[in-house]
Amino acid sequence: MIKMQKKFRLLLPLAGLMLMLTVSCRQQRDIAYVSDAARDSAMALEGEFSKGIQANDILYIYVESQTPQATVLFNQETNKVAVSNGTVMNPGAGTVQGYLVNQDGFIIFPVLGKIKVLGLTHSELAKMLEDRLKAEGHVKDPVVTVKLMNFRVCVLGDVARPGQLVVQGERLTIFEALSMVGDLQITGQRENVTVIREENGKRIIGTLNLSSKDVFSSPYYYLHQNDVVYVEPNLRKKRNADRDPIVMTYISSGLSVLSVLSSMFYYWTLTKYYNQK
Repeated sequence: MIKMQKKFRLLLPLAGLMLMLTVSCRQQRDIAYVSDAARDSAMALEGEFSKGIQANDILYIYVESQTPQATVLFNQETNKVAVSNGTVMNPGAGTVQGYLVNQDGFIIFPVLGKIKVLGLTHSELAKMLEDRLKAEGHVKDPVVTVKLMNFRVCVLGDVARPGQLVVQGERLTIFEALSMVGDLQITGQRENVTVIREENGKRIIGTLNLSSKDVFSSPYYYLHQNDVVYVEPNLRKKRNADRDPIVMTYISSGLSVLSVLSSMFYYWTLTKYYNQK
């Protein structure tokens, strides 16, 4: 009987240590990104970082040429209005407001007029404008640059600094967006990140698992214009949100004290028992 008690006393701390190691490893996996991906491996990126020009996009369009005078009418920075006795600056000259894509997918471009741009990539629109400027005899050697001016993504939920991100360009991954808001909190669910997207008149709700390598092949890996990212807190944080934090602090402290006292009493009892033997 005494031998069994000694074995039990030796096995109890070992079992406790194994339990702590198991929980610790599980917690580390829960907060790690792409934990199932082999290191030093390569994977093809399958997602599209842009779905083309959409309604309400604001486009920056700049026309260049070896004869700068030929491009004056086509650039907001230098656009002038001709009058009988010379030229005067347009009131909007010197500032770039961009070209707003209306709900029907059109922009109004100087001289060329109404142009449908919905669904085109930026390079496709640039090529279209270059071809028209040459074909209609406006500019002999145009080089057109098209950029998105109002690429915005909103990140909410259990992150360090939730808010709206204004990005230069049109390429933004989920990890880049999260880094810009200070990353997820420890309590944020990495396996259940929601992306809300508006596309072709529909609202689509998708899910990302940041702990899996499958995130790289997800259509939501690259964020699109006006996407909303929501990081859900874990169950423990949700439960604690409904409780008074001061009361919970007292309870936690009280349980810690009781745990220490119970451990001291347990070892004192064992010591007394074996000393009597």
